[in-house]
Amino acid sequence: MTVNLLDFDLDGLTAFCEQLGEKRFRATQLFRWIHQRGAQDFDQMSDLAKSLRDKLKGCAQVFPLPVVSEHQSADGTVKWLFDVGAGNAVEAVFIPEDDRGTLCVSSQAGCAVGCRFCSTGHQGFSRNLTTGEIVSQLWFAEHVLRKRFQTQDRVISNVVMMGMGEPLQNYSALVPALRVMLDDHGYGLSRRRLTVSTSGVVPMMDRLAADCPVALAVSLHAPNDVLRDVLVPLNRKYPIDELLDACNRYLVHAPRDFITFEYCMLDGVNDQPEHAHQLVELVRKHAGKGVWCKFNLIPFNPFPASGLRRSESAQVSAFARILSEAGIVTTVRKTRGDDIDAACGQLAGEVQDRTRVAQRMAKRRTIPIAVMGAGSDNKEA
Repeated sequence: MTVNLLDFDLDGLTAFCEQLGEKRFRATQLFRWIHQRGAQDFDQMSDLAKSLRDKLKGCAQVFPLPVVSEHQSADGTVKWLFDVGAGNAVEAVFIPEDDRGTLCVSSQAGCAVGCRFCSTGHQGFSRNLTTGEIVSQLWFAEHVLRKRFQTQDRVISNVVMMGMGEPLQNYSALVPALRVMLDDHGYGLSRRRLTVSTSGVVPMMDRLAADCPVALAVSLHAPNDVLRDVLVPLNRKYPIDELLDACNRYLVHAPRDFITFEYCMLDGVNDQPEHAHQLVELVRKHAGKGVWCKFNLIPFNPFPASGLRRSESAQVSAFARILSEAGIVTTVRKTRGDDIDAACGQLAGEVQDRTRVAQRMAKRRTIPIAVMGAGSDNKEA
């Protein structure tokens, strides 16, 4: 059986080489050729013994995901669609900035969480990606962009696990992929520049803190459980208080001294002043010592079937002002790549759904809004 070497972190590749009768330093050499130089042909790997190269030809390959399509935005953003088989395809997005290059990576074909405002969730869920399929997105993007920009320097300085899927529901494949990205013999990313975004899988947040603590972003999107239950259905299993307690536990191990809360601004749903004041109280209730969180307000990127609208700029600014005046670091995300459906919440790919998503979404067309607390009347959208 031929193995895909992109599936291994360095420890896994070392174990594989030892099975071939090779020493650890050979695994390190091989790892560098694959990830730092983008080599697929074992004959290119000139400092490997010919006997090892011959062994590898018989039992291994470097097999990246096939690219279905590439789209480039007017703002420089690039989106690739990768074929993962059985009618499924996933998307990755490169976002260039003056001081960094960020790659948004997918972890699943589809997503089972089903957030109301996310295009991926509306497509349902097919399967988890393998470690090699996660790493392949970075492997391809890094090396194709180096050739395109005619540079030997690293192009991608930041990776965010914010593409298709809930990363922490694919934990066993995610962690080895993170280790490949962090490894100095691989891509050499710092823990501060590698971010996992989660909708709040509390037990896996605790495991990640122990196993591979990187920067953490949490998809909050609502200030109370009544509203978040509808927008982020996982909240019914791990409600807000439990989630924020897990965030504080994560901070003990985190490479940054804060958690980023993502908050998608939905017109008339979660963008009222009352919601901002509730967030302030929520943060104060769970505040530990020092700065412990920042908010990233995200303009909603519309897609068919969402039934939702983007908040007006003035409403977003007023919302941000309330948080900032309460001492909470708040930013408003600049929309990138929306002309090629590459912006936040727009990634969809192609998903052969196994979760009957259409029926589930149809039951959740009504959203309670402007929930002020116990005893208040709920509105609906």
